[in-house]
Amino acid sequence: MSRTEIKPDKSKIRLRKLDQGAERFTDKSDYEKRLKSLQEEMLHIQQTYWHEKRRAIVVFEGWDAAGKGGAIRRITEQLDPRGFHVWPISSPTAAEQGKHYLWRFWQRLPEPGTFSIFDRSWYGRVLVERIEGFAKPKEWKRAYDEINEFERLLIDDGARIVKLFFHITEEEQLARFRERLTNPYKRWKLTEEDLRNRSRWVDYMDAAEDMFDKTSTVAVPWHPIAADSKWHARVESLKIITAALRDGVNIAPPPVDPKVIETAAELLGIHVSGHDEEVMKG
Repeated sequence: MSRTEIKPDKSKIRLRKLDQGAERFTDKSDYEKRLKSLQEEMLHIQQTYWHEKRRAIVVFEGWDAAGKGGAIRRITEQLDPRGFHVWPISSPTAAEQGKHYLWRFWQRLPEPGTFSIFDRSWYGRVLVERIEGFAKPKEWKRAYDEINEFERLLIDDGARIVKLFFHITEEEQLARFRERLTNPYKRWKLTEEDLRNRSRWVDYMDAAEDMFDKTSTVAVPWHPIAADSKWHARVESLKIITAALRDGVNIAPPPVDPKVIETAAELLGIHVSGHDEEVMKG
């Protein structure tokens, strides 16, 4: 198998210039209709990946309270739970700290026919670990090449990778923090770390844009999501994921096994016509 050449994506992603007002839904029924259509397509993609033993990795990064969890729930809502795993990533355990930072992600890669969805990921090395000083400058600076190589290995092994970054404005984040603090059912989502991170907004913005410049590649590009509108962010993320996973993949239902047709006729008295067979073949 030839090695994938990791070429940088020359289109610069600048979060400060991301249009938060583009393509917003104004009608809830329009949003729900579009969401349902994409969810059905996502299910058909999952079924194809299951039958063909393909693997997919979806990475969610972004600001605190940007809506990553809500988007993940909508993406997986109609899927067979046996075919995906959502990995919420927090600080490494004591055992994981003694190993290379990518080790714990190797353990969470998808099995053939399944998806792994990461709510935060190995990119913590060049984001929170960089900003908070958990990684030394020489460690997070070399991580860009290590991450590109890690993803190249996965692509060469047949996996699909989709990377999304949920961006909200400072004003929107403040409004969501206020809602979480005053809503008893959402208070658990807000931590002291979230509040401290907000004070270093500019540092995180710079780190994210450095990350885009160095790890958004032609093979595995970053997709920035304007997430001030939750409806827009959920639909847009599903659009990007379905487009990436179905690219070059025939998601039509697989043909039925002729032996199953014969057995159904023999044991159950169910006879399939020639027309029915053509339909089942897709």
